[in-house]
Amino acid sequence: MDIKFSVALHIMVMISESTEVQNSDTLANSVNTNPSYIRKITALLKKSNLIESTQGKSGMSLIKSSKDINLLEIYQAVHPTEVKLLNVHTDVNSECPVGQNIEQVLNPIFSDAEQQLFQSLKARTLEDVIKQMRENYNESHTNQAIQ
Repeated sequence: MDIKFSVALHIMVMISESTEVQNSDTLANSVNTNPSYIRKITALLKKSNLIESTQGKSGMSLIKSSKDINLLEIYQAVHPTEVKLLNVHTDVNSECPVGQNIEQVLNPIFSDAEQQLFQSLKARTLEDVIKQMRENYNESHTNQAIQ
């Protein structure tokens, strides 16, 4: 499974919440990857009209408010063609009763699971992720102060 979606979320949160200019170098440092990989992901986010960068001005910004960007939009930005998350093996023994039926039994189950995932992503926003990150940060720093 690839990590483009989680990297895209990381980038979007950094762009939304940082008071400093975010460019491919600073984002790569936070993600702990190389700037060229960040540029590939940000190009997909730009193409989907989620972020923008102004010519002659370094840095990026969100096009919409974080509360108006659902996670499915970000997922679809980095996976622009429909990608099946769950796939059934197809090189089966056609003489076996299980092999004869496994694909037609599992495909609807897998399709339903993917649809539930997509509905869940659509119900959550970038702002939800940011709020949860703030809560986690505040909780971990409160616990450190107590110790």
